[in-house]
Amino acid sequence: MLIHIVCWKYGPDVSDEVRNDHRARLAALASLIPSVRRLDVGADLLSLERSFDTGLVVEFDDRGGLDEYDAHPEHQAVAAIGRGIAEKVVSVDFISERS
Repeated sequence: MLIHIVCWKYGPDVSDEVRNDHRARLAALASLIPSVRRLDVGADLLSLERSFDTGLVVEFDDRGGLDEYDAHPEHQAVAAIGRGIAEKVVSVDFISERS
């Protein structure tokens, strides 16, 4: 199983409405992209100095599933929104041995 994690630190001028819309668009990818096995997205609860504002975790069967997701037009559109409103975006992709 391949795990894809992304976190966004939004700009200080980004409204709650825009933040929530971004999260809703991310959540919708689960039903739009067949290779997604599981998708969770949510707002940070702790608001620590090190915290990011939104986290996304997506599970795929393999690298091919991630590649399909990455190339999908709906993902490309949401990714562009995220890049436009974030001061910083971080990600990590790894293989989980969990079945």
